[in-house]
Amino acid sequence: MDSFALVLVIIGALNWGSIGVFGVDLIGMIFGGQNAAISRIIYTLVGLCGLWTITLLFRERERTVVKDKM
Repeated sequence: MDSFALVLVIIGALNWGSIGVFGVDLIGMIFGGQNAAISRIIYTLVGLCGLWTITLLFRERERTVVKDKM
């Protein structure tokens, strides 16, 4: 789930970047406009995945200890 969420967040970030730099909404353009049902589903999924990735900031990270051989 984490990988899926990160991929969608990256797609959303790239889309926002294209809007900011070029004024082009790639998701809307590919899927029939901002109000098309599939575009709205994708926007919703990106938003939900953005919320999910917030939890990544607060999780305990497993640390692996590598023993050096000398």
